Amino acid sequence: MKSGLYYAKRNVKNQELSDACNVRSPVNEDMILTHLKKTPQIHPSAYVAPNATICGDVMIGAGCRILFGACVVAEGKTLHLGENCIVMENAVIRSTDRHPATIGSHCLVGPHAHLVGCTLEDCVFVATGASVFHGAKLGYGSEVRINGVVHLRTELPAHATVPIGWIAVGNPAQILPPDQHDAIWAIQKPLNFPKFVYGVERPPEGASNMVETTSRRSETLGSHKDDIISHQR
Repeated sequence: MKSGLYYAKRNVKNQELSDACNVRSPVNEDMILTHLKKTPQIHPSAYVAPNATICGDVMIGAGCRILFGACVVAEGKTLHLGENCIVMENAVIRSTDRHPATIGSHCLVGPHAHLVGCTLEDCVFVATGASVFHGAKLGYGSEVRINGVVHLRTELPAHATVPIGWIAVGNPAQILPPDQHDAIWAIQKPLNFPKFVYGVERPPEGASNMVETTSRRSETLGSHKDDIISHQR
């Protein structure tokens, strides 16, 4: 028969294990970052998961839910989320030094979606793996379904739907299947992605603008070296 001392020691070990499990790991530090002297403003009723990153000139409205692994980052211009926005796991929402981002109220951004420098009006649904690029505007109640793309400077009207894997491009938007590359490119090329997004001219055929592009991005993104963890929830 085991003694009372045995059970007392076991209880102490169990409590020590429990205490150890409750210690926050460094990888789960609150990642609320001040960037370019701008600290995120998060409504008290919003929830931000412990390993989500909120950085820079970001405003998160009442009732928002920013789930695990999501990144909401203002690289210079403002980034605003309205009320009751849901940002699912590992989604990325960014503004840039050239393009602000505005997400209206009651929007849902699915897992692994990528939104950058764009505007969503209220009640927009962006599904898993979808992408919305710089200067795009999505009208009220519109939907971008799984792996859909809304290209730069494209405007979707209210209640429009981009089907699974399709591409919306142009203003007014044309919504095309991915096998229509030539038709997509005919609309996309004049929108001038390198100039509009990076401020770099499109190179002539056979040349590359990547030295200038990456050098500019390196300088801009290098400002994150001075970010400060603010621990604000």
